[in-house]
Amino acid sequence: MGLLPDTEYFQVKKNGLSQFQNMSAYLGGSCFQTIIDNPVTAYRQMVQQFAKDLKGNAVDPKIASQEAKAIFYKAPVSASLSGLGPRLVGVGFKRVPKFGILLGLSYLLGEDGEVGAAAAMGASIGSAPFINPIRMIEKQQRAFFKETGAIKPISEIVREAAAKNFTPLFRGTIPLIGHSLASALLGLVGQPKLQKWVKEEVGAKTQLSGFVTGLIASSVVSPIYVFVTNPLSRLEVIMQTSKIDGKAIGVIEACKEVANDSKKFGLRGVFRGQGIGIAKAILSLTMFHQGRIWLGDAFKVYNIKNGDFVPAEEK
Repeated sequence: MGLLPDTEYFQVKKNGLSQFQNMSAYLGGSCFQTIIDNPVTAYRQMVQQFAKDLKGNAVDPKIASQEAKAIFYKAPVSASLSGLGPRLVGVGFKRVPKFGILLGLSYLLGEDGEVGAAAAMGASIGSAPFINPIRMIEKQQRAFFKETGAIKPISEIVREAAAKNFTPLFRGTIPLIGHSLASALLGLVGQPKLQKWVKEEVGAKTQLSGFVTGLIASSVVSPIYVFVTNPLSRLEVIMQTSKIDGKAIGVIEACKEVANDSKKFGLRGVFRGQGIGIAKAILSLTMFHQGRIWLGDAFKVYNIKNGDFVPAEEK
């Protein structure tokens, strides 16, 4: 592969990509998705976070949604960009371990980059310690927007965490593992397989583009994904938006808070942010996979021109 060393990691496999190129495509798709879906991500966190008012009283989901909208109306740019810096940095700190473990296991299991359930499970557990601190910092940046009207500086968040030996950065790790597992199984394993089926069964008959078939697949997977992960996302938000220098909220306490919310507001309390969550999941999955596919196709074209890969139909 040109100037790159001729090691196993850089050798082109039967899928037309090397492990390095496959990893690069995953990271590029993740950057693309992160930039596009950040405003929706910020809005969803606020809808879930504003489940309680400043006095700690439960708030009707409609009022919480109105408060989140008010913040976006007042400071649309700041609110939309809040948490984007940590998320983009997190593409390295979060995605390299996750995708590295995911794709590494897939190659060890003989899947050649076509990830399966076993690789997804291993990646979800193994990457959690790397992912959680970034998610904590991201949520802390937006956590006090309603009170201050501004993003909390990363330096202040890190300084407060350092005063407690950085242990606050690992709040919410347990629900994160469940969230990450559902995300990997449905988003990284299920969506590509469903898109491939849609492309073969529907795309061939209707001449739909890869983007449209991906959108269809994401629209099918997303409601299932959000139904499974929304309660876990609520637990993360509850545990990660409390003050770092204050008392930490544990998993059991967070579960009790969600249970009390459901008693007062029914399923609307449990599934706060469900609607916007589905919209976010469709957008995120589609943008991630399209970015990944576009980069993967570009790498394949390069490999063909360089003589490193010969498509099956040309053999």
